Amino acid sequence: MTLRELRYLVALAEHRHFGHAAEACHVTQPTLSTQLRKLEDYLGLTLLDRSGKQPSLTPIGEFVVERARRLLADADEILDLKRLRGGPLQGVLNIGLIPTLAPYYLPWLLPLVRQRYPKLRLVVHEDTTRHLGELLADQLIDTAILALPGPLPQPAYVELPLFDEPFFVAAPPRHEIAAHDAVPVAVLAELKLLLLTDGHCLRGQALEACRQHESSQSDGCDFRATSLETLRQLVAAGLGCTLMPALAVRCLASERGQDGSGLVVRPLAQGQSRRIGMVWRAGHAKSDDLQLLGATLREALPEGVRFTS
Repeated sequence: MTLRELRYLVALAEHRHFGHAAEACHVTQPTLSTQLRKLEDYLGLTLLDRSGKQPSLTPIGEFVVERARRLLADADEILDLKRLRGGPLQGVLNIGLIPTLAPYYLPWLLPLVRQRYPKLRLVVHEDTTRHLGELLADQLIDTAILALPGPLPQPAYVELPLFDEPFFVAAPPRHEIAAHDAVPVAVLAELKLLLLTDGHCLRGQALEACRQHESSQSDGCDFRATSLETLRQLVAAGLGCTLMPALAVRCLASERGQDGSGLVVRPLAQGQSRRIGMVWRAGHAKSDDLQLLGATLREALPEGVRFTS
């Protein structure tokens, strides 16, 4: 049994397709299939059910994959020792971001990292907070940038605050909130708020900022979108209002005009914001690199957010 065979098995578990798994492993499909047969013969176990249109893991296969992921993560940390001798922030770093941050933060983050650390290659995973927590726990990503507090407990995981991101209220054109320079929290109770679906941390943050459990008004429709862009379209159609984080508002204004393509956009009063930070496993082999990356991101903040100590 080799690490290469285990990598092939994990790749197939992730892609559920021999061709896609082979492509991800940079081998031919027959090579991957042959190596997996060898692994099964060596273990004397049937790891894959090949009877369906697409391969699936048997129960024992799921068990082996779970442990193979941990074993491969430990092996990768050992291989990183060679990289660490060559200097900081080199090689591959797997980083996760939440969907309400990634589209607006990555266009700023990636050029900065490329300029400061040209030998570093970021592999980006965009997913919800809960799923990023699972990836961190399974050691499939090195760090996640998300809203704090993170999904995993301290001190087993390190949390490094990066910045505070203010909230804005977005309303349909000619909405009455245009009269406010900043919208008081009490006014939100009078609005029909459209929110992201359960599973997105921004939903809970918006409700906390509003200090309410659900929208106070209803017209028989319950919109729970899966993206901020969907919410923007619903607001533009006059179906309600929503809360948007500062980086999303800044991107909206730069792409569609100063007013966000006709939307009324006003800051939420009383300094309501969410805290964004990095999270990684305590004792990670790349802890020094992650601290250095975090310090770099804290020094060079995108416009619209606030430094947090």
